[in-house]
Amino acid sequence: MVAKDADGTPMWRCSGTLISPTVYLTAGHCTSGATTVEVWFTADLEAGFPGNGYPSTGEVAGTPYTHPQYNEAAFFVMDVGVVVLNAPVVAAAYGTLPDENALEALARVRGRQDQTFTAVGYGLQQANPVFVVAERIRMSASPRLVQINSGLTGAHSLLLSNNTATGGTCFGDSGGPNFVGTSLVIGGVTSFALNGNCAGTGGVFRLDRKVARDWVLSMM
Repeated sequence: MVAKDADGTPMWRCSGTLISPTVYLTAGHCTSGATTVEVWFTADLEAGFPGNGYPSTGEVAGTPYTHPQYNEAAFFVMDVGVVVLNAPVVAAAYGTLPDENALEALARVRGRQDQTFTAVGYGLQQANPVFVVAERIRMSASPRLVQINSGLTGAHSLLLSNNTATGGTCFGDSGGPNFVGTSLVIGGVTSFALNGNCAGTGGVFRLDRKVARDWVLSMM
C-alpha cells in the first residue's frame, strides 16, 4: 500500500492483508496521518515496475482508519489500522484474526523457540547503513518466536527473529501479516525493529488482544 496526504502526494509504503473483500488490515503507523491509500496485489513488483519497485497508483483505493487508542508517541502499544476499500477485491482466501488471547498458549509451551510464523510483505531484504543495501526481493520469511509476555514486549507485542538464518522483516514490511505457522491466522502485524539493520529481532503487534481484535471486527 501507498499512503497519501490530502493533496494526493505519496508519503510512505507499507504492507498488509485482505481480511475481507473490502477490508485491508495493516499497522496503525501506516494509516495514521494518511488521507487516502492506494493498494495493489501484484505478485512480483520488481518485474512489473522495474527501476523504482513500487507504483504510486494501486489497483484499488481506500480510506484509512486507525485504532482510536493509537498514540504516535507510543505507537507500538496499539499499532493497528485498516483500509476500507472503495471496491471489493475477490480472493481465493482471506486472512483471519486469531481467537481472543489465542497466543497466550505460546507463553506456556516448552520449546517455544520452535514456533514459527510466516511473515509476508514487500519490504527490503536487508538494510546496511553503510552500503545502503535495498533489495526488494523477499516477500516472505519464517521467523521464530523469541519473546512473548516479557518486560520488553509487554502484553501487546511479540518479538520474532530477524536474521539471515531464520528470515524476518525489514523496512516496508510494516503492517504485513505474521501468520501463525503456515495457517492464514494473523497472529500480529509487523510493527517495529530494534535496530537499523533489520537484524536481530523484530516487533509484531498482537491481534489476539480483545481491544485490538474487537475494533478490527467492528470495521468489517
